[in-house]
Amino acid sequence: MEVTTETNDNIQIFNSWKDLLFSEFQKTYMQNLKSFLKSEYKSKKTIYPKSTEVFAALNYTPIENVKVVILGQDPYHGPGQAHGLCFSVNEGIPNPPSLQNIFKERLSDLNLETPKHGNLSHWAKQGVLLLNATLTVEAHKAGSHQNKGWEEFTDTIIKLVNDKKENVVFILWGSYAQKKASFIDSKKHFVIKAPHPSPLSSYRGFFGSKPFSKTNSFLQSKKLTPINW
Repeated sequence: MEVTTETNDNIQIFNSWKDLLFSEFQKTYMQNLKSFLKSEYKSKKTIYPKSTEVFAALNYTPIENVKVVILGQDPYHGPGQAHGLCFSVNEGIPNPPSLQNIFKERLSDLNLETPKHGNLSHWAKQGVLLLNATLTVEAHKAGSHQNKGWEEFTDTIIKLVNDKKENVVFILWGSYAQKKASFIDSKKHFVIKAPHPSPLSSYRGFFGSKPFSKTNSFLQSKKLTPINW
């Protein structure tokens, strides 16, 4: 997909995902999504993330590098937050509550202090696919780009990882992400389920779920390099 905006930014995939998803981009729903996004970015609305970062999760983590998949739902919709990786924010932006709780669990699980920023690109570069179900959103309007085609597209990505990879850890936080378990072969992969890290649900079992150590234990059991969380 390439959507040229008035600022000449492009929405592009630059690695192995591009060929794998080529046929997907030809489908009617993706052509409709492309038209919708082109209109949204050219309007006076503010859309997050910026167009060059829409496919950041795929560009940081080509399929051959995927070891872990963390699924989110929507990009953050506040100023400067979203940059194409689920749960992650740009440096210099305060950590949203869900990310604060992720770092609290990381501290409890691995005894790692909270980092100075919430940019998780260092996870993505190690093979953690930080994938939202919907890849764009209008400013201050949560869920505004849901049911426009993104969910079908990102479901395809999950299915591709399931089919083409082995021994991937899928971390499914919350009921929305856990519905995606139907696409995952638990005989080939390791699925970790827990409540969502948001303040509304984190105390129902997210805290104490130890996703980071469980992930690394599994990877090491398969003779794969663990993630430096």
